[in-house]
Amino acid sequence: MNLRVTDKAAEWYKTELNLSNGDTIRFFVRYGGSSPIQKGFSLGLIQDIPSKTVVKTEEAGITFFIEEADLWYFDEHNLEIGFNEKMDEPEFLYQ
Repeated sequence: MNLRVTDKAAEWYKTELNLSNGDTIRFFVRYGGSSPIQKGFSLGLIQDIPSKTVVKTEEAGITFFIEEADLWYFDEHNLEIGFNEKMDEPEFLYQ
């Protein structure tokens, strides 16, 4: 699996979450919400320290990562976090 975070999305997270260079953000599975790949589940995010990371990427000085325990959610899809200009917020794109 691959994880990509666009520069615009990374900058949005950096501003909205008051992040500094070197901070780390984990995407994790949470019960509830909606997802095009796993009914009844969605992605959440938290500032966390990597432990059993399966994929990570750095953008705008922030490391974004996914842990081994959450890999099942992606069902062999890659994740790109883009930016929706109309909604003025990041969007998850599963490929």
